[in-house]
Amino acid sequence: MTNVTVVAAGNGGAAIAAWLSLKGCKVKIYDKFESQLAEIKKTGGILLRGHYLSGFAPITKATTNIEEALEDSELIMVVTPAFAHAEIARLCAPYLIHDQIVVLNPGRTGGAIEFNKTVKEINPEASFTVAEAQSLIFACRITGPAEVTIYEMKRKMAVAAMPASETQRVVSKLNPYFPQFTAAKNVLETSLANIGAIFHPAPTILNIARIEAKKAFEYYREGISPCVAEVLEELDKERLELAKRIGINIPDAKSWLQDVYGIPIAPSESLYEAIQKQKAYRGILAPKDPFARYITEDVPMSLVPLSELSKAFDVKTPVMDSIICIANALHKCDYRSIGRNLKTLGLEGKTKEQIIDLVS
Repeated sequence: MTNVTVVAAGNGGAAIAAWLSLKGCKVKIYDKFESQLAEIKKTGGILLRGHYLSGFAPITKATTNIEEALEDSELIMVVTPAFAHAEIARLCAPYLIHDQIVVLNPGRTGGAIEFNKTVKEINPEASFTVAEAQSLIFACRITGPAEVTIYEMKRKMAVAAMPASETQRVVSKLNPYFPQFTAAKNVLETSLANIGAIFHPAPTILNIARIEAKKAFEYYREGISPCVAEVLEELDKERLELAKRIGINIPDAKSWLQDVYGIPIAPSESLYEAIQKQKAYRGILAPKDPFARYITEDVPMSLVPLSELSKAFDVKTPVMDSIICIANALHKCDYRSIGRNLKTLGLEGKTKEQIIDLVS
């Protein structure tokens, strides 16, 4: 029986906690908001619904005390927005003393690098391995008090540890519960394979008038029109060029859709046509808040680090940079300075070779 701590009791956290409990783990769940935990404490667990797995999942402890949550934990599943990773790292730093495995679900871009740097600055003697998943393994939502529903589960999910020599140990720990996890070369691969950087900021920005007007429309099937998809394909080309320059292989957006959801896509089909074929995207509505996380999280935590890494590896990213600039104008802020830039990731001034050595 694996002792697991799930950090955060939102949609993804509740789903992962319930799944692991029903798979035989001893699960504790942490959230900084008592209101997120009240019903779980009251019922003693989480009701999981969905055709993959269902049942009442006991939770050993639900707590707002991070020290209590991490005590005796072997595996720590962090399931928060990427902008919370540094805060979680600061909270966990004093208690990472037993060679625990920390997995960011997902890391977005640069998550493991940021988490590792933050912990080591606070506790240089910390004993842990941090890893990041390329994406969140479930499509899920909280559907009632202490109840969560898993609608879809990805068929394949890349994960990498920092350093990369620890990746196989992480995969071995996860595979009894999630056989979909496979080893990536390093955290640069999982960071660049972050498809949210392609699918989230640009369509949101290009549909911002509809979003401000509170129009109800399907995000993927209506919001990504043929012209919007053309922009996404250009963003994807920039991402793939960076991967090529670093020396890692990642799938393009169309191949990713086929790998993850299993629906064949012909080489002649456009990204627009590929998205239209995805059953998993049907019914997913667009946000109605112009400050939705598809911009506030995915620009500073996905596009900015991709753009910053591109500078370090001498790759031009005009479309990516344009999306960042428009996001800055929309929200009257500087996402490049507050996001994961080379300085905050601890990569400023490092050569290409030094960056690759850091994650190897």
